[in-house]
Amino acid sequence: MPSSMLSLAKGNIFGTPDIKALCEERPKLTEVPTESTRRLAVANTEDSCEFGSAKYYAICGFGGILSCGLTHTAIVPLDLIKCRIQVDPDKYKGIFTGFKVTLREDGARGLAKGWAPTFIGYSMQGLCKFGFYEVFKNVYSNLIGEENTYLWRTSLYLAASASAEFFADIALAPMEACKVRIQTKPGYANTLREAFPKMKSEEGVAAFYKGLVPLWMRQIPYTMMKFACFERTVEALYKNVVPKPRAECTKGEQLVVTFVAGYIAGVFCAVVSHPADSVVSLLNKDAGSTPVQALKKLGPMGVWKGLTARIIMIGTLTALQWFIYDSVKVYFRLPRPPPPEMPASLKAKLQAQGKL
Repeated sequence: MPSSMLSLAKGNIFGTPDIKALCEERPKLTEVPTESTRRLAVANTEDSCEFGSAKYYAICGFGGILSCGLTHTAIVPLDLIKCRIQVDPDKYKGIFTGFKVTLREDGARGLAKGWAPTFIGYSMQGLCKFGFYEVFKNVYSNLIGEENTYLWRTSLYLAASASAEFFADIALAPMEACKVRIQTKPGYANTLREAFPKMKSEEGVAAFYKGLVPLWMRQIPYTMMKFACFERTVEALYKNVVPKPRAECTKGEQLVVTFVAGYIAGVFCAVVSHPADSVVSLLNKDAGSTPVQALKKLGPMGVWKGLTARIIMIGTLTALQWFIYDSVKVYFRLPRPPPPEMPASLKAKLQAQGKL
């Protein structure tokens, strides 16, 4: 097994640096910004803006809106079935049964229930998720310095993505609550215009945020896995699968690698976040329940209901999100720093210690 894959298997994805492996491997193919990569990015006359500028972050946020808003809306039918399996497994026994029952009772239009809050909510989440990830990654890199950025880049991905998702979920929570209520409570409301004022009048503003903590429990681990696993999978693909360095690949070839890495990351994301997703679905269906009550009601096995649908949904979703996000960067000619190399100062230290 290649050394980089062994490092992943041993848990290095969570940030423990292996100096020997770092010295033996060729430069990693990630986009952790350092002083040298910033200068190279700024010097590229083909770029439309400076790395780390307000315009750069704004376009990244726009890419997040498109990547999350469009993809989540496109898979609303599958998401609807997944939520119904979670909250009523006796009636919706599986994906195919769920589609059959829904089509029989609601018709084809019933599969689109909840599309409006999905589009609005996940567009706002995408803006914060991807935009703030770029911001926090840059800020944390400056705080820990160039050498630690290189050594602890996986930890950097984890910290930056967790920070970004904290704010992204606050933006998502109200629309997520409306979406799940529309999809899982028959007869309650058919549209966002019906559901939002009805929930506010019956339960107050708290109705839109009672699922926030479970949402954090679902989305923060999911996003940490999504970004860290994606970044490390891209490295592994370029090192062990792609026959040439990323710099020699066409934009199309790079986007194919992005899609594959995104799908692999999405499978891991689905498994990590599924139990909390089940709790969120039940909470937003039952007005008076608490996270602990929902967890007890679901039971140890119940929290895994709908996992197959979620793996298919999240794998496809994550792959498309990264593909769209990277395509936006390419289209707007955003600076894309080259793969980070070991800083000269760190190399000198390791040489002095006889580790290089």
